[in-house]
Amino acid sequence: MSLFKAREWWSTSVGEEEEFDQGCLCVADVDNSGSGYDKVIVGSYMGFLRIYSPHPAKAGDEMKAEDLLLEVQLRNSILQVEVGKFVSGTELLHLAVLHPRKLCVYSVSGTLGNIEHGNQYQIKLMYEHNLQRTACNMTYGPFGGVKGRDLICIQSMDGMLMFFEQESYAFGRFLPGFLLPGPLSYSCRTDAFITVSSCRQVESYKYQALAVATDADTRQEAEQQKLGSGKRLVADWVVSIGEQALDICIVSFGQAASSVFVLGERNFFCLKENGQIRFMKKLEYNPSCFRPYASVSEGTVNTLIGNHNNMMFIYQDVTLKWAAQLPYTPVTVHVATFQDLKGVLVSLSDTGYLQCSYLGTDPMLFQAPKVDSREVNYDELDIEMKKLRKIIKQTEKSQDLLPRARKEDDLTVIAAVSSNLDPVSQATDSEAGDEHVPSVTVKITVKTRILVQNVKLSVSVQPPLAVTQDQFIFKSIEPAACQFATFAVFLKGNCSPAELTGDAAVTYSSPTGIPQVAQCKFSLPLKLVCSPAQPSKNANYKITIDTNKPPVNLTSLFPDFLSQTDEEQMNVVGFQLIAGSRVTLLASKTSQRYRIQSEQFEDLWLITKELIQRFEKHFAVQGVKDFMCSFSGTIPLQEYFDMMDHHFELRLNGVKYQELLSERAVQFRAIQRRLLARFKDKTPASLQNLDVLLDGTYRQIISLADAVEENQRSLSKAFTRLKSATHLVITLIGLWQNLNKEQVAILESAFLPILQDMQELGWEESVDAAVSHLLRTCLSKSPKEQALNLTSHLSMPKDNSRMKKHITLLCDRLGKGGRLCLSSESNVQQAVIIPDSCSTIHESDQEEKVNGDTTKQFNNHTNLANKTKQGPEGDTG
Repeated sequence: MSLFKAREWWSTSVGEEEEFDQGCLCVADVDNSGSGYDKVIVGSYMGFLRIYSPHPAKAGDEMKAEDLLLEVQLRNSILQVEVGKFVSGTELLHLAVLHPRKLCVYSVSGTLGNIEHGNQYQIKLMYEHNLQRTACNMTYGPFGGVKGRDLICIQSMDGMLMFFEQESYAFGRFLPGFLLPGPLSYSCRTDAFITVSSCRQVESYKYQALAVATDADTRQEAEQQKLGSGKRLVADWVVSIGEQALDICIVSFGQAASSVFVLGERNFFCLKENGQIRFMKKLEYNPSCFRPYASVSEGTVNTLIGNHNNMMFIYQDVTLKWAAQLPYTPVTVHVATFQDLKGVLVSLSDTGYLQCSYLGTDPMLFQAPKVDSREVNYDELDIEMKKLRKIIKQTEKSQDLLPRARKEDDLTVIAAVSSNLDPVSQATDSEAGDEHVPSVTVKITVKTRILVQNVKLSVSVQPPLAVTQDQFIFKSIEPAACQFATFAVFLKGNCSPAELTGDAAVTYSSPTGIPQVAQCKFSLPLKLVCSPAQPSKNANYKITIDTNKPPVNLTSLFPDFLSQTDEEQMNVVGFQLIAGSRVTLLASKTSQRYRIQSEQFEDLWLITKELIQRFEKHFAVQGVKDFMCSFSGTIPLQEYFDMMDHHFELRLNGVKYQELLSERAVQFRAIQRRLLARFKDKTPASLQNLDVLLDGTYRQIISLADAVEENQRSLSKAFTRLKSATHLVITLIGLWQNLNKEQVAILESAFLPILQDMQELGWEESVDAAVSHLLRTCLSKSPKEQALNLTSHLSMPKDNSRMKKHITLLCDRLGKGGRLCLSSESNVQQAVIIPDSCSTIHESDQEEKVNGDTTKQFNNHTNLANKTKQGPEGDTG
């Protein structure tokens, strides 16, 4: 709270539930009384026009009925009110009212009253102009140096300046490069219009240049002027201020040079007539309005600036002279002269609070109580200070870096997935056909022990999965109450998902207004994306998983896919993926080996993951704690690299399509310009088949756009399949080297750094950078490799050869005993910095060269690979 307050001289509330803005206030002797005292004219967006004449008997008195001279409701909203010499044949002041589609000029006159009710005021419409475009604001002045009258210029929302010579319309001009309307003002000395464009530039246009420029009724015609004959409208000067402007005022006082004042969002500018900056002031607040006025000091200008902190600042040039507190945020301010007081500040809020105030001070009535004086014992203070420092040090040592979890959360989210599929599928718009795609119902329960508000539940699943409803909104939840949300999950895309999980997040506001988040995950059943099928003996891709426990009957592992009475199928089960191939799982009768085989490499992932999870659950129920799975075959890198090449080829196709589309678009615009020039030419000439060329180019653009969309759909499917293959390779590497969960998480963060593949940042460059970082740090073999060669940014590679080499090298070093660890203590010389890009990892002399044939990369596993191809011993397949 400021000590200095704006002292209220007169105030009132204008209307009820009405809105006001910058142009809704004006002060002038609108009734031509000749006394030199101003009246306050207020117009609202609701169409009410009011005229006040404040004259309180005592400062701070409430408004009297006779202070309101006139109140009339017009048919349209009032955007701006101005007072000037707008009627021909007279130099009396008239009132101009700007509506969105109309400009009206009124005369305000008063009649002396013979009774106690006082004088009677009325307005009379002198003339009006119906506007063809929606108006934004207006300015007025003696355009072109006319004497004894004011002309009006209106700026429309689409950038056209419409000039009116009082009762007649003169001409209209479009501003070049227009996007959004800005503040507009007129300079009498330079006969120029000053505005601020959307380019954040102050621009000046001479009235003479506007008058002689070629007329245009539409913006298209204004653009054609650049190609044809006629004067092109060019700004007299341009100054960049680097921010949007709130208002412009042009002042010309006797003791100060003419200046252009511009109020920006964070700065206050003063420009000379030629556009040079006289001075600027950086503001430490958000301004709302301003008004320059004459200063008593020669060569300076005072400026009132209101802000959104309910403050009014008075500057003399750039020096702050006074600050006063207001009871509201002003949207416009004027300086007026009334009968009993000169230099009154008239301000208006957006809700209609109108106040006439002057500067002054209010005495501070609060007095601080006297403190009992006592002698200070410095020895006791030193002892107390030492104790406090000791407590602070102990607190800093025992303080956790992360906030401790609360014993009981204010809000909990529980997700329950139905054990059975929906009897009637709720799948919609599925690419695999709605009648063949099942759905499963998920029920979310939101429990709270306190009152929470603005609760929003968001549900997400990884594509190609989809949900019937992804957002639920609850206005509030009472304490100890529950809210339920039910939705269905189904397969929407025409490929198998990489993950059968989903996330549910709840955002809410606590009773103190603090935003909070609670979330949970849920797992979806395998039956959602596949169904039981007859096993297949032949397959292109096979992997074998070993265990350290006796064989398990598959009917106990997959009771939802096998019947207990089917003894012939106890060691083999078939899965038919809805959007994929058939996958077969075989169990050996005599050994602890299990084979998964399929016609497509990526389809092995879901069944492999489900098998491992059901193994862990099965032995956990039996109390077995030393169960392990292992993989002794060859890591199928060649099959993995084939999927990488297919994904990268689609990315390259996308780049080619974008380049072709850009070239055809440039060609299309060039043909359009030629045709426009031909059509505008006064002498008819042959089109020289330009129309045929335009039609052919248009067809090519449509074809290329369709090709881009089709390639994007293929790229999305390829990325989903690549994620499935990546999960499979990471799982096999973890089983092969017996990696723990932390090490597997490091591999997943390296190989799956992004959730969505984009043209600007793709999977290849991200994975190459991450794998290179691992090879240079925890898997490095020499100090030379630890010297990171950083480049400026990630970019799309020309091919996948370098990344294939890095992935093969990663597997080779893991096979030779390398261990994944991100701790800086494990390798003192390593730089724990993830590179923006990566270069080729140079192999050490002792390390074997990695050739292109990945099937020969691990010689110590060749015999195991042959056994893998032959199948598990004693299988029933």
